[in-house]
Parts: sequence; C-alpha cells; structure tokens
Amino acid sequence: MATKKRVPKLQPGDKAPDFKVPDQNGVVRSLKDFKGKKLVLFFYPKDNTPGCTKEACNLRDNYSKFKKKGMEVVGVSTDSEKSHQGFIAKHELPFLLLSDSNFELVTAYDVYGDKILYGKKYKGVFRTTFVISEKGVVEEVIVDVDTAAHAEQLLS
Repeated sequence: MATKKRVPKLQPGDKAPDFKVPDQNGVVRSLKDFKGKKLVLFFYPKDNTPGCTKEACNLRDNYSKFKKKGMEVVGVSTDSEKSHQGFIAKHELPFLLLSDSNFELVTAYDVYGDKILYGKKYKGVFRTTFVISEKGVVEEVIVDVDTAAHAEQLLS
C-alpha cells in the first residue's frame, strides 16, 4: 500500500511566514534579511545523515548557478548551531544553515509532524523546499525532493 505524500498548508501564492532564528554562528536571521532576493528555503531532517548530506552537497555543487540567478540558498533543521558548524565544515557548505531548535520555523512552515520508520512512529521534519519570491511570497513548494538532484529540480 503506497503512503500518501504529505502536503504542507503553505502553498504558492501564500505569504511566507516571517521568522527569527539563529544561523550556525548564532546570528539571528529573519525573512526580511533576504528581501529583494529569491530564497530557496530547504528543510531537512538531520545534519550528517545520508539523504541530508546528499541534498546539501548537491546544492553546494550548484551554488554558483543559484547565485547567478540572484537566489539565496538557506537550509533549516532542528539541529544545534554547533551541529550545523560541523556539517558545514565537513562538507564545505557555502550557504547558511538555520538552527530551529525551538521548532518555530518547522511549525510555521508546517513541515514537522508524525513520521514512521521501520514501523515506529516518531516526530520529525519532512524534507520540503520552499521557493520564496523577492517580495516574501511562496512561489513553489517541493515535497518530492530528489536529494541527489535537488538543484536540478529547482533550477529547471
């Protein structure tokens, strides 16, 4: 039996929720910091796990293409700032990672909830990417993230 894909409440045309959360260096970031740039806000479950590493490295390898299009790439997970620092250093990630340890962003963007792995139910982050316009409006929502080719999904 196939499982139904979860769809977040936020959809294209909706105003993106503002936020105030720290990046990997403890600098508090908000949606306003990216005004005037298209923002790729990608939510991922956990630093240094196979799928998340594949996704982050694919975005890293194509980062210059995003910059040429005036796009900013920012990752979000509930991991700590220290965990993000290690993830960035280990994989030479050129973009910010936001530490949503208070679950503010994952709740506002509706990407946190019940998941099932090997028959066990647990709470976690649903891998989801939002493309947000220069004016703070959601343009695209990707729930079927191809971790190995996510940049291609976003740039096509």
